[in-house]
Amino acid sequence: MTEQTPAPEPAAAPTPTGADQRRGLLRVGERVQLTDPRGRLHTITLAPGATFHTHKGYFRHEELIGAPEGTTVTSSGGVEYLALRPLLSDYTLSMPRGAAVVYPKDAGQIVAMADIYPGARVVEAGVGSGALTLSLLRAVGDGGRLHSIERREDFAAIARGNVETFFGGPHPAWRLSVGDLSDVLPLAEAPGEVDRVVLDMLAPWENLDAVAAALAPGGVLIAYVATATQLSRLAEDVRADGRYTEPQAWESMVRGWHLEGLAVRPQHRMIGHTGFLLTTRRLADGVLPPLRKRRPAKGSQPGEAALVDEVGDVVTSRSFQEVPDAEWTPEALGERAVSDKKVRKVRRDVGQAPEAD
Repeated sequence: MTEQTPAPEPAAAPTPTGADQRRGLLRVGERVQLTDPRGRLHTITLAPGATFHTHKGYFRHEELIGAPEGTTVTSSGGVEYLALRPLLSDYTLSMPRGAAVVYPKDAGQIVAMADIYPGARVVEAGVGSGALTLSLLRAVGDGGRLHSIERREDFAAIARGNVETFFGGPHPAWRLSVGDLSDVLPLAEAPGEVDRVVLDMLAPWENLDAVAAALAPGGVLIAYVATATQLSRLAEDVRADGRYTEPQAWESMVRGWHLEGLAVRPQHRMIGHTGFLLTTRRLADGVLPPLRKRRPAKGSQPGEAALVDEVGDVVTSRSFQEVPDAEWTPEALGERAVSDKKVRKVRRDVGQAPEAD
């Protein structure tokens, strides 16, 4: 009988970026979420010699450094705190920010409904503070590719600091560029080589041509917009472009529940409207989209845009040919401007202070 050589053991798969940050004992430099007896949350960064103070006493960080997750610590005032690493959803809501963040409920919808998968080639435009970037990097994994493009250098610096803090360093799948999407995308990505495009910007319709050139046939475009006027303008322009499928749009709302004994009921507060999501897919070159038959809205006129609800009532009806581009400003859409002073402070908080500082 011939003796067979045993098959070699398969090589151990490399640890995904950031996985070690989520395991083991609490370490210096980690962000830790503290929960007090009333359910209030406090986020601290562990540092030698540091203390956590409230009006009900304090405790030293050394009491948590080297301790396992899920441990408790008691302040000098007798208040007990539960210490855990923040989940991704917790981190994005508590991390330093310049621009407003995409809420976890919307980030989850984007990852699922745009089908962001491990190994995908994704372009993100409008990075803000990096909240959505974290979810996209988690989804594409080390073998994927995420190219994030941000117009403002200071916002890009804040996003870089938040991403590197969460993953414990640079992520191998991430590339961050500063500039306009329409300028950067044609130079950075070959035509038809991008699987997914995620837009979080004021006027996404201005970039439909650049996105269509970059997307592979069947690729997904998903856009996040804050107002119904933006949503309607985007849907109109997607249809008029001719290279995309019929757009789909929705919003999500999250309402928590109060759980205490027999008093089980919806909470009085909820996360209501944050933004609208619109998805569409890239058609193959030379293919015309099937003609979509829709019932016209009441009162709509030829050439007039109408956003219609399920019973056919007009929500907004104004020809977008009458809206000059100058009106599509953050202030006109109700966004609050971020002061330069706050942006400088946030950059210092995430370790990305300008050289002049």
